[in-house]
Amino acid sequence: MEVKALKKLQLYGFNNLTKTLSFNMYDICYAKSQQHRNEYIDYIDEEYNAERLTGILTEVADIIGANILNIARQDYDPQGASVTMLISEGSHKGTAGEAENAPEPNDNDNAIVAHLDKSHITVHTYPESHPDKGISTFRADIDVSTCGEISPLKALNYLINCFSSDIVIVDYRVRGFTRDVAGKKFFIDHKINSIQNYIAKETRDIYQMIDVNVYQENIFHTKMLLKEFDLDNYLFGTAKKELLAGEKKKIKQRLKKEMAEIFYGKNIPKV
Repeated sequence: MEVKALKKLQLYGFNNLTKTLSFNMYDICYAKSQQHRNEYIDYIDEEYNAERLTGILTEVADIIGANILNIARQDYDPQGASVTMLISEGSHKGTAGEAENAPEPNDNDNAIVAHLDKSHITVHTYPESHPDKGISTFRADIDVSTCGEISPLKALNYLINCFSSDIVIVDYRVRGFTRDVAGKKFFIDHKINSIQNYIAKETRDIYQMIDVNVYQENIFHTKMLLKEFDLDNYLFGTAKKELLAGEKKKIKQRLKKEMAEIFYGKNIPKV
């Protein structure tokens, strides 16, 4: 969706505002056995490997109007991947290629980093599970931070659709200030009263959404939780028809409790 700039705003020098769009995206599933949990981690590791993540960042760079200068990427053993992508704004004619020194692996996450002059894009993924409850969770943390006229909001819908998540928690903040030709400071250069303004209608229709905004600080926060729940979509390695009625009820309760705790950011006591 279009990011509407403030009318008649003529700047003096470079636009120094920093606009940061941050996501936590969660995919939840039930994996009954240890084998199923291992297979889920393997599936996530393959689905979001360095090649796939590089493709996602490449598309983000294209959407926000940036040029890729250099790419370094690495898949780790037994799991995880890292990608570093250097980007420039404008018509830079540098050649993208593999960097000689890939970043050191982090045992706890996969990482992607991209730079746009003083800006960056980062992605970290965290697959995890708990053997007692059978719940497995995949979390992707994404930050798109741009300096200048480029807006990370342009990549909002693309990133949401890339991960098809059960829960999406989004933060958007504008930092710093820029000046007009008369020297007046502007702490934001576009109109916004909610992140939801920039989310496509078809996406808004399938999510329950809550806003927590601090307008005077240019801080915007939106939580998204899928409205529809079909147990078939949350079973990994087990078909719903293989479960007894009591098992299905218990699994559904566990999944919904997990999702509610993530969405509201607190533990929910047993009833």
